[in-house]
Amino acid sequence: MKIALAQVNPIIANFSHNNERIRQCVDQAIAQSCDLVIFSELVISGYPPQDLVEKKDFVDANVASLNRMLDTIRGIGVICGFVDHNPADEGKRVCNSAVLFEDGQIRHQVQKRLLPTYDVFDESRYFEPGRESRSFLYKGMRIGLTICEDLWNDKDIFKRRIYHFDPVDAMVKDGAELIVNISASPFHTGKIGFRKNMHATIAKKYGVPLVYVNQVGGNDSLLFDGLSAVFDRQGRMVARARDFEEDLIVYDTAADSAVIREVAASETEAVFKALVMGTRDYVTKCGFSKAVIGLSGGIDSALTAAIAAHALGSDNVITVFMPSAYTSGDNFEDTRRLARNLGVGLETIPIDDIFREFLKDLVPASDNREPGIAEQNIQARIRGTILMAISNARGCLLLSTGNKSELAVGYCTLYGDMSGGLAVISDVPKTMVYDLAHFINRDQIVIPARIISKAPSAELKPDQRDDDDLPPYALLDPILKGYIEDDLSISELVEMGFDRQLVSEIVAKVNRNEYKRYQAAPGLKVTSKAFGYGRRYPIAQGYSP
Repeated sequence: MKIALAQVNPIIANFSHNNERIRQCVDQAIAQSCDLVIFSELVISGYPPQDLVEKKDFVDANVASLNRMLDTIRGIGVICGFVDHNPADEGKRVCNSAVLFEDGQIRHQVQKRLLPTYDVFDESRYFEPGRESRSFLYKGMRIGLTICEDLWNDKDIFKRRIYHFDPVDAMVKDGAELIVNISASPFHTGKIGFRKNMHATIAKKYGVPLVYVNQVGGNDSLLFDGLSAVFDRQGRMVARARDFEEDLIVYDTAADSAVIREVAASETEAVFKALVMGTRDYVTKCGFSKAVIGLSGGIDSALTAAIAAHALGSDNVITVFMPSAYTSGDNFEDTRRLARNLGVGLETIPIDDIFREFLKDLVPASDNREPGIAEQNIQARIRGTILMAISNARGCLLLSTGNKSELAVGYCTLYGDMSGGLAVISDVPKTMVYDLAHFINRDQIVIPARIISKAPSAELKPDQRDDDDLPPYALLDPILKGYIEDDLSISELVEMGFDRQLVSEIVAKVNRNEYKRYQAAPGLKVTSKAFGYGRRYPIAQGYSP
């Protein structure tokens, strides 16, 4: 059997777009004499549709889109995911479903059995779980059709399983000779390697080939890497699609191997590709074509600008430099050089006069003290106001430039540098920011070397440096990862060798600044635990670790 793995980038609830992309891939598969073409989980609606599934007209439109394909696609079998009405009189109103249809007839239908409810997943809120895991016969081969999480419960892989049932095991016992898994599996660091090993282990364990088709593209904070693949009965990967872009590859079950695309060679490269894809999709899927970014001469805004230029094209990126009396001469030069290297437009708007007007009623003329927190925040908010004005006037999306380390401990200003429609690197720790900058400069200098080498500074008062208020990022980031991503306690972090007082101070800052993160722009998720709807903590609370 010749099988096409169709890796597409759907837009949530844009049924005409998604239907057109599905039809284009079907035509490609037919042109290559394929018997079957497989699409990803909920490809008709896009994943995750979230509370849209509670709207009956949304579900009806999604089913109608499937029916239009049933009426018009001929000459090939199609597996695709969609939201279906639950026919039962009790339980949730909809199911996360998949069908195999051919020549106007549904040959087989399944409902997702294992519904993840952790991190960014909330499927038990919406869907009724399936109750059957059986194989079916198609073109002489018994197939077990699973949906994403249905594959993630093997007792030999997960030490503590969170489900009481393994659909794959049941389907193989029911005679499945091929396991198909349609998925919408989001990217984060460390996941690609784990997922590949999991797929290989399952294929080898049961001695059946595994076909995995994943969604690609960015939908709000979630970034889907694609990397659809086939693993043979020995667990060897024999076919693989591209990462972070649409693709279609063909696998013949009678052949030993198929095309294996080149993909990111390192995790840093994968994160960069994910951020570029996520920025492009967020901006364009929200109806924008251009973005505006405030450049400071620092590495965070430089990285954000480089990502935006790759994502949208240099002509579609506006950068704005807003110097003050505290801006170093180096930053004037470095900012001009960065903009020139990226090929983006650069506008310079000094803020000193505006700042002095603010201070007239706030600080007595005889007060020569250096700027305190209020005065520092005013500067950040002046810049945020200017950037939002440009965004409104020119119809472009403002990209904020703060990193995860700063956001975690509150080293950022509400309505100032936090202003924006998308926080591009808000899930990128500062140490990873440097890794990404070096990756961008791997072949030629794009981000000026001095931007990377100089001590980070907000430049809101004389001779200010980040390490005046924060420990070195090489020390801060591992503590933040342990507390935020790994859920380690203070004692566990101390056992790892970190100073107790330092850990306690950092943890207190993380907890104290929850209110800021609730008001932050959406960010692109690239680590295992990002700030956003995958991490839910109360603001008003009394927990003191």
